[in-house]
Amino acid sequence: MEKRVWLITGCSSGFGRELVKIVSGKGDIAVGTVRSEEQIKELEAIDTTLVKGVVLDVQKQETIDQVAKFIEKEFGRLDVLVNNAGYGTLGPIEETDEDEMQRQFDVNVFGCVRMMKLALPFMRKQRSGNILNITSIAGLNGFPGVGIYNGSKFALEGIGEALAAETKHIGIKVTNIEPGPFRTDWAGRSATYNESSISEYNESANKNMDSIREVSGNQIGDPVRAANAMYEVTTLENPPVHLPLGGPAHKRIGIRLQEFKEEVEKFKHVGKPTDYTEEELSRMG
Repeated sequence: MEKRVWLITGCSSGFGRELVKIVSGKGDIAVGTVRSEEQIKELEAIDTTLVKGVVLDVQKQETIDQVAKFIEKEFGRLDVLVNNAGYGTLGPIEETDEDEMQRQFDVNVFGCVRMMKLALPFMRKQRSGNILNITSIAGLNGFPGVGIYNGSKFALEGIGEALAAETKHIGIKVTNIEPGPFRTDWAGRSATYNESSISEYNESANKNMDSIREVSGNQIGDPVRAANAMYEVTTLENPPVHLPLGGPAHKRIGIRLQEFKEEVEKFKHVGKPTDYTEEELSRMG
């Protein structure tokens, strides 16, 4: 069977690094992106034959174009894109400045879309392919202190769902991967903390940010098992559009769905009767 070609962003550590190990270990080609030339040698040491490192900044279209040219020249195909590059900005919405909000969305949303636009021409030509968007449980449920990050992941969730509907009939499969807490650098050096100076947020945003910091390095989620799950989903004939990872993510989604249903039902008497009546529609022609 022909080796599949993977493009995995954000391979300096965490999910990306573990996925490169698993993909190459399975005999596929892993093109992993890093932020500097110095990191390429370290990445390629995982497997000098099957792992290729490339420098990429998802905020810079010129680097994305260079990666596209590299893949075309070296392989002429692309079978799996993993949109893993991203980070979290934490802090109350009121106190997150404009530049940081722009950067959060540019990396977590627009950067991922840029990568999809790189992958789709290859996959349309092949009439096959998988796109995995690493979103988060925070893309399905808002939490205090992570509102701007929530917004970026909610956006990527919606884009992923829409793309899945747009491309299913041509053989391109899109899955939003929704991790809960995993033992990566997400809450540590990879995060940006915007400390609150407003006391009213002590019991909401600040409290949750403190909890996130405290658990960093001790999360229940195993990045290796997560990467194995990501690999497995690309082998399925009909993969899901949503794949929560870990017990906490599954538990939180179950609670969220129940709360959402109950809230909609409770206020149905306010929101539902806002259509024109049949009599009004008949008069309007």
